[in-house]
Amino acid sequence: MARGAGVEALARVAVLVRAGAVPLFWPGLVAGGAGAFVPGLTGRWIGLYAGLALFLLVALTVFFVRRGRYAELAASAGKAPRSVILQDRAVTVRAWRRAHRWWLVLAFCVAAGANFAVPGALGLAFAGAGFGLWAKSLWLGGRERTADVLLWVSPDAAARRGGPAGRQVGAYRTTGIGAGDARPGGTRRAGAGAGARR
Repeated sequence: MARGAGVEALARVAVLVRAGAVPLFWPGLVAGGAGAFVPGLTGRWIGLYAGLALFLLVALTVFFVRRGRYAELAASAGKAPRSVILQDRAVTVRAWRRAHRWWLVLAFCVAAGANFAVPGALGLAFAGAGFGLWAKSLWLGGRERTADVLLWVSPDAAARRGGPAGRQVGAYRTTGIGAGDARPGGTRRAGAGAGARR
């Protein structure tokens, strides 16, 4: 990821968390909505009610899981040196989705196929996972605004098991609130050049 010897590349933590929200939420809703047109083994209404319950359960689980680890890494984060390369938001999102594309396709196919057994249930569960990731990115954004810093992590460490809060992640780095091309929480910063400000 680095462009020279000894130069470290960093990706935004909130962007990595947020990267899975859209490809889980919208395809999950599509698969879940398709269940309204399939009788299934349980019947439409039982499946859809089960799906709504799973949506809430999965969303809450995804939102709360590893929050302590995120908070611990954020509290101990050190300032990033000026020599680091701040990875563009689009590059971070594209790399995450490319690495997980076959899992996302498989998840959609399984959710759509499950409509013939329990209509809408698995699709809404996957949508709940996407919603939980989106909510967690907002929570991270709130922490960033409160501390007036942005949180960064090595993309190589975050790509391993456990993601940006896995055991292989030793520490986060911080920059000023205006660094990079994404705002607190990982949303795109309007009119900012790629990694323009530190």
